Amino acid sequence: MVSASETLPRATGRIRWTLLLGVWLIYFCFGLTSAVMAPMVGLIRSDLDAGNAAMGAVLGAWQLAYIFAAIPCGILLDRLGVRWMLVASCAVMALSATARALSDTPLQLWLAVAFFGLGGPMISIGAPKLITGLFRGAQRGGAMGVYMTGPFLGGIAGLALTHTVLLPAFGDWRGVLLAVAAFVALAGLCWAVLTALPGFAEASHQEGQGKKFDLSAFGALLRYPEVQLILVMSIGIFFINHGMNNWLPELLVAGGLSPTDAGYWAACSTAVCILGAVAVPRLATPERRIGAMAGLFAAALAASLLLQFPPGPPVALALVLQGIARGSMMTVAIMLLMESKGVPADRLGLAGGLFFTMAEIGGVLGPVTFGVLSAATGGFAAPLAAMSLVCVVLMGVLWRLRGA
Repeated sequence: MVSASETLPRATGRIRWTLLLGVWLIYFCFGLTSAVMAPMVGLIRSDLDAGNAAMGAVLGAWQLAYIFAAIPCGILLDRLGVRWMLVASCAVMALSATARALSDTPLQLWLAVAFFGLGGPMISIGAPKLITGLFRGAQRGGAMGVYMTGPFLGGIAGLALTHTVLLPAFGDWRGVLLAVAAFVALAGLCWAVLTALPGFAEASHQEGQGKKFDLSAFGALLRYPEVQLILVMSIGIFFINHGMNNWLPELLVAGGLSPTDAGYWAACSTAVCILGAVAVPRLATPERRIGAMAGLFAAALAASLLLQFPPGPPVALALVLQGIARGSMMTVAIMLLMESKGVPADRLGLAGGLFFTMAEIGGVLGPVTFGVLSAATGGFAAPLAAMSLVCVVLMGVLWRLRGA
């Protein structure tokens, strides 16, 4: 006869992998909702009579709201756990997509997109907190790589299917966003049901209740130079990620591709993100992480230079390089932070909140900088030059981190 204690590890294993699947689905929705507007920028701009600078502000709106929401969400996660926070995140995403579809002016659209930023931290902070509690050792890096494929696959769906499937099926950009809202609401319902099953709610809260929040917690985390450097580094990483996420299709259209072809090319780059998200975190063991991050920054720099060429082999190589970088930089940086000696286990949520608060400064600056510079210069050479400069600065910060 097999004892209960002997069967518990297998049951726990099944529970944690199923929870990982649920987190993956929610992160897929995050990627889909974030990316689906990028292929429709031209349609939305024409319908609402908005220029590139205004659309840049709209595309950076949720990152701005995210800055103010990240730390409160991290505090709540430390105290309440991830189950209902992830349900709430789906509700926020669905409402944001619905409000976007109902917008009649650029300001209304800006507010609708900004609302999405209130739900984003619940996912991007809650997911690594949950995975850090459920997995140990090499499995942790693998699990983080798996769930990080979710937003990239959601992004691929948004980029590749918008002009070929979603717009023909739902009529216009408003119909597409309403369909996305319905899908996200269904995903939230699935997560709520999944974590209500016997054993799942307990597993999702196995980290227990965190310490009560006090202002000294910020100082305790920020006291360490290693934590400071990682937070600064996160700004540049998100400048690159969000700038390319939101403007890559338009950049390719400006280079001579049709909107449909640009969507496919951008989707292929996002597909490479998946390979990077799965492979690089597993290879970036603690002793290799600094070197891996240096390689990712070099890939992003090379991509920013090659994207200056017309569509062809150089641009194809650029899309591969920046796909690998985008797919891995954030995950490796979070792993560096979560395993830093300055971050205790009961402050993982707060540390994640600090990380994404700082990171989304770059998340705002990326899309806005691309929009403003492209409007001012009539092209994308200046925004790509800005991205190259950011890559060089990141290499300098990483050099300091190595000696911290």
